[in-house]
Amino acid sequence: MARTYTKRRRAQSQAETRLRIVEAAVKLHGTVGPAHTTISMVAEEAGVQRHTFYAHFPDERSLLMACSGLATERDPMPDAAPWRGIAGRRERLRVGLAAIYTWYERNAGLLSCVLRDIEHHALVKEVSELRYGPYFAAYHDVLGGKLNAKQRAMLQLALNFFTWRSLVRDSGLSRSAAVAAMVDAIDPKAD
Repeated sequence: MARTYTKRRRAQSQAETRLRIVEAAVKLHGTVGPAHTTISMVAEEAGVQRHTFYAHFPDERSLLMACSGLATERDPMPDAAPWRGIAGRRERLRVGLAAIYTWYERNAGLLSCVLRDIEHHALVKEVSELRYGPYFAAYHDVLGGKLNAKQRAMLQLALNFFTWRSLVRDSGLSRSAAVAAMVDAIDPKAD
């Protein structure tokens, strides 16, 4: 029986070490960005040796998948499915964009760094598309139904993190004012 107990404790210790490494990497990804985060930086932040890091993460892809998985688990992107039940297009857009902008607000630091790095780091782009692509496909499907080409283009603009940042952070609009502006841009009210 002592052997089973020892194995369980060892497995728990390994899981805790793995989590500490992932949390350290997520923290660094939100400050310096994933493309500029080195293994040495993660190991130091997590309080482990490089060989311990490599025992848990043999390559950068496995670390990025673990980091994006933890971030998604702790603060998942909004689910578009409930928005299908909202009959009015403007109200559906308002509810959907408000949920997305709220999520952007909570995750602004990490998103800024990750989205910056997507431009020049193929692996960050690949992992981001794997994790977040299905959410955005659902947003386009649910919020973009029956929109014409110009409206779909405006929806694409409204869903962009940098649009949110420009409207709210840079221009000082409240979240609700930013949402209202984008709903009006996508689906103008009839005069």
